[in-house]
Amino acid sequence: MSISLAKGGNISLSKEVPGLEAIKIGCGWDAQALGGAEFDLDTSVFLCGANGKVTKEGDFIFYSNLEGAGGAVVHTGDNKTGQGEGDDEVIMMSLKDMPPELVKAVVVVTIHEAVARNQNFGMVENAFIRIVNAATDLEIARYDLTEDYAIETAVVFGEVYLRNGEWKFRAVGQGSAEGLAQVCAKYGVNAS
Repeated sequence: MSISLAKGGNISLSKEVPGLEAIKIGCGWDAQALGGAEFDLDTSVFLCGANGKVTKEGDFIFYSNLEGAGGAVVHTGDNKTGQGEGDDEVIMMSLKDMPPELVKAVVVVTIHEAVARNQNFGMVENAFIRIVNAATDLEIARYDLTEDYAIETAVVFGEVYLRNGEWKFRAVGQGSAEGLAQVCAKYGVNAS
């Protein structure tokens, strides 16, 4: 049975599913059809060390770098429309194969060319992040983002992190009006 989390809530994936080895991180959304430019939302993952920063540029996983952590984290590809039911973009994460120096995966969704297209997350509905047991395809936890992000162009949906030997998931829901380059800088990636 899936656990629905509120903003700021967290869950121990290791306790919910003893022996959990791999997860799918699914993100989804529906962009409002308001005319004008089409929406293109992108899921990125920052694989961070204990200091909250990436340990190298390759730890930034996105549509132009689909694999990191020695193959332990794989982005399954960019969905340019967000059309249809279910997950729009999926990140595969092998918990058992994560390099020991990487203790957190921060999942961020941004709107491609948001400023040029005059778009923000206030125009996005039904956004969610969910954690799925990769072995059974059963959802473990889910966070539905219900806030009105009227000026935000980037939102940290959630984090998967290692604490005291347990893998956990936190529902974050923290928005930013800064673009992807500024979000990258926060996690130690030079995006210029």
